[in-house]
Amino acid sequence: MKKNVLLTGGTGFVGKELTKLLINSGYTVSILSRTKRENTVSTFYYMWDIHKQIIEKEAVLNADYIIHLAGANIAEKPWTDKRKEEVINSREQSAQLIYSVLKQNNKKLEAFISASAIGIYGAVNGEEICNENTAFGDDFLGLTCIKWEAAADQFEKLGIRTVKVRTGLVLGENDGFLNKLMPIFKLRLGSAVGSGKQYMPWIHVEDLCAIYLEAIVNPKMKGPYSAAINDNTTNAVFSDTLARVYGYKICLPNVPAFLIKMILGEMSKIVLTGRRVSSDKLEELGFHFKYFNLEKTLRYCLSK
Repeated sequence: MKKNVLLTGGTGFVGKELTKLLINSGYTVSILSRTKRENTVSTFYYMWDIHKQIIEKEAVLNADYIIHLAGANIAEKPWTDKRKEEVINSREQSAQLIYSVLKQNNKKLEAFISASAIGIYGAVNGEEICNENTAFGDDFLGLTCIKWEAAADQFEKLGIRTVKVRTGLVLGENDGFLNKLMPIFKLRLGSAVGSGKQYMPWIHVEDLCAIYLEAIVNPKMKGPYSAAINDNTTNAVFSDTLARVYGYKICLPNVPAFLIKMILGEMSKIVLTGRRVSSDKLEELGFHFKYFNLEKTLRYCLSK
């Protein structure tokens, strides 16, 4: 009998790609959704409402593994106090809802795998290479990830193997971060932002999904893993490379930091800061990145 993987956030950019990979790897997939959807041969949809703490319990009780991707997009809206609360609650309360069902029904999973982000190391610039033991940041990005991972840690207390995937900037075809930059760079109006020296640890969506699959099949995976290429890409390097892929060299000055701050407010930290991260812990397990050259990866993404 096929193993079942329950996804939260399964209808998003990463979730859609991960669903395909899981089905192709021989799993059935269940997806928790806020809207009613039609089941397919390999994909089953269940309803939940995080705010009302309502969930179709069968989704959890039928699962062998749970991959928790759900969470409000941190860069979608300005960081008002209300929005900050929504961002954190969407991660904490969704995990709590699943945890409650497991605990109340004494249900054991083979693994609980949660998304997280390299933002846990804080929105700062610097040359330090962060690893899984680096001190956490004390800003909003750091606090969000700390609470995100703390919500996942509850499952470990139930005797469930728990994995936390600290994700970098996700690149993919026709979606994600790259999709926001394409119109600007197509018009040859792209340039670096701020100093351009801020690091941008990145990962292709196929590699990210492969890491989640590895977390299912590899019982040695436990705890946090930084999931990003360690190639020291800065914002200037990324911008120059993207322009080169489009066939030109950037001649415009960097977008001034003060202008970004005026437009985005506190949320400007997302684009004006960035830390180096190490993927050594992940690679020591034997994981190999398929996409590790930035220019080739961008060309592949934009050829689709």
